[in-house]
Amino acid sequence: MFSLVTGANGFIGSHLTRYLIAQGERVRVLVRRQSDVRSIAGLPVEFAYADLRDSANLSSTLEGVQRVFHVAADYRLWAKNPQEIYENNVTGTRNLLKASHLAGIDRFVFTSTVGTLLSSNPQKVADEQTHLHLTDMIGHYKRSKFLAEQAALDAARSGQPVVIVNPTAPLGPGDWKPTPTGRILLDFLNGQLPAYVDTGLNFVPVEDVAKGHWLAAEHGEVGARYILGGRNLTLKGMFELLSDLSGRPMSRVRLPYAVALLAALTDSFASSVLGRQPRIPLDGVRMARHKMFVDSPKAKRELGYQPGSLEAAMERAIHWYSENGYLKDRIRDRATRECAA
Repeated sequence: MFSLVTGANGFIGSHLTRYLIAQGERVRVLVRRQSDVRSIAGLPVEFAYADLRDSANLSSTLEGVQRVFHVAADYRLWAKNPQEIYENNVTGTRNLLKASHLAGIDRFVFTSTVGTLLSSNPQKVADEQTHLHLTDMIGHYKRSKFLAEQAALDAARSGQPVVIVNPTAPLGPGDWKPTPTGRILLDFLNGQLPAYVDTGLNFVPVEDVAKGHWLAAEHGEVGARYILGGRNLTLKGMFELLSDLSGRPMSRVRLPYAVALLAALTDSFASSVLGRQPRIPLDGVRMARHKMFVDSPKAKRELGYQPGSLEAAMERAIHWYSENGYLKDRIRDRATRECAA
């Protein structure tokens, strides 16, 4: 029997695929034919080619599958046609849930996002008990994931063996695209962040998020949500860590939120006129108005989830970006820098 991983060529999906293989599982990966599969090249997996928006081929894809890890997502903070995000994230999830129900899948792990739990209350640290509404979601990506998560919860209530995981912001090697979180790292390392806003995120090693998916499949309660998080850090604190690890200087300029919002609005208008992707995503700035801090004791208590060192994950990410040509200048490790000093 197989474990099926959708979005296996993505950041989290590729690490999950590797983890499942390491556990001795047979893995089938579901990708689109035109997908970039460098992240899973050479792995002993069986490929299935389908588009989740089209339910026609899903039944054959699920033949011989015992567990489904639905990791695939359209993770963009901006899209020329926002409806694409809803089709990929909501319609695709509903189609896969229906096909999995008909196929009698033993366990369905849905990868949501911690964004569906983040309140606009700056005093509250979110957890799995946080219950929000669609109107609380900022931007098309978060709204689409909220709707997809609701579909997963509805399926669980109707008897499907669905478990939901809510990862925070993953860091580590192999972020080929890169993700919006990876883009923050790259912009810092390439000296393209002259200022920062006073916000914060929860960052987590991507390898631990991958293991958390497997733990959810093994031990998760049907219909439950589990935050797969790591450490709460302000953006300034994150850049200080990156500066220490990479030797890159960090800006000491804190940009007021109103200025950042104005810059994003200006960039958004210019982008719509020029037909290009905005450099400063407006939804990203709106999300940054409050610190997005969370806690994940439930996953630790019920799943045995234990996130590792964030500094080590950052070092792995820096090394990978450097080795794969993402940086303007090669970064020397700390030992080499200390010897030179």
